[in-house]
Amino acid sequence: MAERHINQRAPLLLAVLAAAAMLAACGGDKGDKASQTAAKVNKEEITVHQINFVLQRQPGLKPDQAEAASRQVLERLIDQELAVQKAQEQKIDRDPRVVQQIEAAKREIIARAYAERVGETVSKPTPDEVSKYYNEKPALFKERRIYSLQELQIEAKPEQYDAIRAKLGSVKSLAEFAEFLKASDLRFNANQAVRAAEQLPLTSLDAISKLKDGDSMVSPNPAGLTVLFLVGSRSQPVEEAQARPAIEAFLLNQRKADLLQKDVKALRDAAKIEYVGKFTAPAAGAASAPATPAEPASPAASGLDAAAISKGMGLK
Repeated sequence: MAERHINQRAPLLLAVLAAAAMLAACGGDKGDKASQTAAKVNKEEITVHQINFVLQRQPGLKPDQAEAASRQVLERLIDQELAVQKAQEQKIDRDPRVVQQIEAAKREIIARAYAERVGETVSKPTPDEVSKYYNEKPALFKERRIYSLQELQIEAKPEQYDAIRAKLGSVKSLAEFAEFLKASDLRFNANQAVRAAEQLPLTSLDAISKLKDGDSMVSPNPAGLTVLFLVGSRSQPVEEAQARPAIEAFLLNQRKADLLQKDVKALRDAAKIEYVGKFTAPAAGAASAPATPAEPASPAASGLDAAAISKGMGLK
């Protein structure tokens, strides 16, 4: 049983090793440790502050779960501390690759903190702005549907496109179209999924929302054509009050991303940036990729967390 318990905790131990290295590299608050000690591991202490920091990164934790979660976190931190101490004993923390990873993590954390600081200056969307967005996106809200979709990724050459489109317009079923592709020695992959409107790419939603059950649409892909069949759909509209939290989050994140992009551009314009060596002539159109949170997804019309909504169908 002990061996099984250790094996179950191993992934958790690995997951927190990087954080431990960061805490060691950045230093800690030694002044509070004496009164906030949760455990001692050899000569080092694990504090309540460290436990609380981990718990803060576990959203949805209920008050009655806090005590048990705290003890689980403490056990993980003890495992973590033991691993760190052994690594330091073996001078692993001085390995150039480890040092490089620590420095990269530090830069990422600092840059993200700056991005969050910039985002704090953004004002929340007003009720009128939320209503305007709601009314401008009927396919997401008032006319929201749940779509049953089938997708074919077809490998084809440009000179074959017309014949494929012509056949698609004349067939009565997806099976008949698939038989045509096989007979024409055209390779394809088929996928299917059920997706709500907010789980579809915003750039494609308007076109898909205009399809009737049994309709299809064609779009190019790097290898040929993508054919999307709407097998069926059902109406499931969402009231503005239900959609409001997700719309507010979406608009706020969009504003933050726009502001950060402008801020980074201003920083680049004011800085002296010199490309060296093979990077002397950067590719045309190359631009910085600001350290922003994930690109905002379409708002969750169902009232779910907007950050959890997929950017695309994910049919592959």
